[in-house]
Amino acid sequence: MTEESSAQPDTVAAQNPDRAVILLSGGLDSATTLAIAIRRYRFECHTLALDYGQRHSAELEAARAVSKTLGAASHRTVSVDLRAIGGSALTAEIEIPESNSHDPTQSLKSGGIPVTYVPARNTILLAIALGLAETLDTGHLFIGVNAVDYSGYPDCRPQFIAAFEELARTATRYAVEGGPIRIHTPLIHLTKAEIIATGLDLGLDYANTVSCYQADDEGRACGRCDSCHIRRTGFTDAGVADPTRYIKIPT
Repeated sequence: MTEESSAQPDTVAAQNPDRAVILLSGGLDSATTLAIAIRRYRFECHTLALDYGQRHSAELEAARAVSKTLGAASHRTVSVDLRAIGGSALTAEIEIPESNSHDPTQSLKSGGIPVTYVPARNTILLAIALGLAETLDTGHLFIGVNAVDYSGYPDCRPQFIAAFEELARTATRYAVEGGPIRIHTPLIHLTKAEIIATGLDLGLDYANTVSCYQADDEGRACGRCDSCHIRRTGFTDAGVADPTRYIKIPT
């Protein structure tokens, strides 16, 4: 684990009761979630990224930059190598679907789960975030899950969040001793265009985010994967220019 902080965690815990842990991937949704937590709800935010063996590290660099730019109190990167179990196009030698050959909404229509789903990723993310929240003496966690545009991901549904919240109330000293647990999901029912509009209203620069499943070392997007397609369509639907840096501008 690496940490970058303007204050020691114990000092922060003693000084400010309005803290929150924000899961930050470096992508569009999690960056918007952080902007909401800081600029709308006025939390003192401690961001957490997971290096899980994904195909590139560009999103981790983006998470670090976004956290700093938005003024988070600290940023941590925790390593859990999910390549050891594989099972996803992001952690195994499985072809990543591209939008010219795959409709990213088709899996929702057919009831399937996309190959880009990483087994138990959000469960692992929230478990680590919950542990950090306990050390910071807070029960506020933010995650940028979305049940509208992230079609077919079982760990992006409201049912999952409710179940994990109940687990957290049972499994943590913080909750057993009377602390309230709340997992905030401000984007869960928003379209991608609505998410983008929210972030722009809060002054978020989306050029600093990386959403692509197979970005290059400079953080430039491929323009072909499902994530790029969903992101690009979101900017179109929001009626604003797409600030994404592409390896090759998609046609």
